[in-house]
Amino acid sequence: MADYTAIYETGNAIVEMLRDALTPEPVSKREMIAMCSPYEPDNNQLTVHLYHVEKDTQFESPSFRPAGPNKMEMSPTIINAYYLVTAHSQAPLQIREADMYRILGAAVQAVSDMPTIGKQYLNGSLASEQANIHLEIENNDFEKMMKIWNNTQTPYKASIVVKATGIEISSKRSKKISRVMDAEITVEQKAQGIR
Repeated sequence: MADYTAIYETGNAIVEMLRDALTPEPVSKREMIAMCSPYEPDNNQLTVHLYHVEKDTQFESPSFRPAGPNKMEMSPTIINAYYLVTAHSQAPLQIREADMYRILGAAVQAVSDMPTIGKQYLNGSLASEQANIHLEIENNDFEKMMKIWNNTQTPYKASIVVKATGIEISSKRSKKISRVMDAEITVEQKAQGIR
């Protein structure tokens, strides 16, 4: 099972996938694609920022499941994570917008081309469990996007939301069980009356 680090590992896998797809063109260096806040991008040209996590109730499983002959463990929690992917540019003002749109378009292309995170990008507990995490571009309307940027001193920047599904976080809760070794069966016979 993936550990509590699965949310971080998923974000890191998305960053590595985007680094491979977007460098050296339109982003010149891999380090310029980072998992960080879009409100303070530093020198990054593309930021990946976790902004929402929710429990996936579509695949709810029984609360406990077998984990060996004498043990039951709590089923993992399956979550969806939403990452805000935002392009930034240090280019001269005349070409800054065009630069950001090219980077954002390349990010859309990369996510669309790889709807499941490739095994080469999985690390940590996701790699050991060979996790199967799906990616899709979430359709958020302008009002939702403005709420994400609300209450910041940074002007709104066009972004995409990448939804990652199928992230499992294991439970530490387990219980011991014992096998039935003995069973006693008694049969009662009722006397039937004769007519």
